[in-house]
Amino acid sequence: MSQHMNVPLPVEHLEPFYALLRSADLEVQQMSSLSLVNFLLEGNIDKELVVQMGLLEPILDLLESEDPTVQCNSCACTMTLAVSESNREAIGAARGVTPLLSLANSYDPRVQQNAVGAIFNLTQSEKIQQVLCKEGALPVLALLLESPDSEVQYYSCAALSNLAANVQHHEAVLRPSNRFLLRILISLLSSSVDKVSSQACVCLRNLATSADIQAEIVAEDILPKLHSLLASGSEGVRHASIALLWVLSQHPHNQDTLACAELLQSLGMLLSAHRTDPVIVGHTACIIKNLSLSKNRLRIIESPCVEGLLQTMLSTDIQEDSLQYVTSCLAELAKQEGATVHMVQWMDDALTKCLVRLAGQLEHTEASFQAASIIQHMIGHEKIMLLLKRHIREIQAYLKNFLTHREIRFQQLGVSTFCRLRADPEFSLAFTKSQMSKLLEQVRQQTEETQELLRAAICHEDS
Repeated sequence: MSQHMNVPLPVEHLEPFYALLRSADLEVQQMSSLSLVNFLLEGNIDKELVVQMGLLEPILDLLESEDPTVQCNSCACTMTLAVSESNREAIGAARGVTPLLSLANSYDPRVQQNAVGAIFNLTQSEKIQQVLCKEGALPVLALLLESPDSEVQYYSCAALSNLAANVQHHEAVLRPSNRFLLRILISLLSSSVDKVSSQACVCLRNLATSADIQAEIVAEDILPKLHSLLASGSEGVRHASIALLWVLSQHPHNQDTLACAELLQSLGMLLSAHRTDPVIVGHTACIIKNLSLSKNRLRIIESPCVEGLLQTMLSTDIQEDSLQYVTSCLAELAKQEGATVHMVQWMDDALTKCLVRLAGQLEHTEASFQAASIIQHMIGHEKIMLLLKRHIREIQAYLKNFLTHREIRFQQLGVSTFCRLRADPEFSLAFTKSQMSKLLEQVRQQTEETQELLRAAICHEDS
């Protein structure tokens, strides 16, 4: 029945399970525990109800059976029950952690898989994490990373990822005698099983909270492995690897190593291939911006990254956060004349129109400011001036908004852009007709009034 039932099991049918699981007959234990597993996996019975009816106690007792089949079934029951938060607390309170850790070293692959799977589910509770660490789970999980079984590798790596997400466990996880853990995790990046390599990225990212650990990870020749993962056909692997790379790029000591031609090529290709993926776009833009702060800025400027970032802006599906990261990165690069020259060569009417439109969307404050900043840095290049003249009306509109904006940085950028554009006769004439000068005069008067108030306030403070 448990293999074919597709409706909820009536509560009264759960009641006999207590006696069946407690039976001294091994075959009864095997069959009753297996049927309970099937019902749980198929969702025929409520997981919390199983615990409420007192069935957790006999299930955990069966973990200490000498029969591998019973061990396997009871581990599977515990793993499924541990999906529920309240059940995790109950398993911890009933001292279910110790027998599971023991069975994680079982020679039976089915038992081992289910035991480690149960431990992984339990690590989703911070309270149980404390118990697991106290019971010696860390070295057990670290050793299981080297298991030939990919399921065991995945569950142990995922459990360590959950533990590593809590900074208070880092000292225990990464004490000098356990530093080999980083090397094992890095080796798992080459796993042929996507979920294993992906989870290894997550675990390394969670552990890389200090500059020392970040430097140590980069020193382990991780780059070739990350190159391969960034080009993976699996979205999960790409997301996990780009997130890890983003964390590693934050440490200045690593930036020279990471800003190599091969990686920059990979990032440019990644943007080109996945320009609508917010995870890829956002993280890649942040990585490029981090690397552009190093002395290797020229490598970035000459790489496909600049074109990739510019083309990404044309995507109508790009999310606001990602767009903000892209424009912020380009604005940072545009501060350098060398970068501006490279940006200009990729500019066309579509990109110019896109930047002007973004500058005018004041509801997206940061993207608006950064887009206007990019435009301001490119003014003066003949090609850009020709392109901008097709959008004089829109440029005037956003400049008026900037000049009356409550934030000073917008006002300053508006004035700076106005001054640079006014040097062109066409823009100068357009500004005169639109009475932009009157608006500037208002800004000047407001500024003078503010300065007078500040002088008065300073004098009063001095006296």
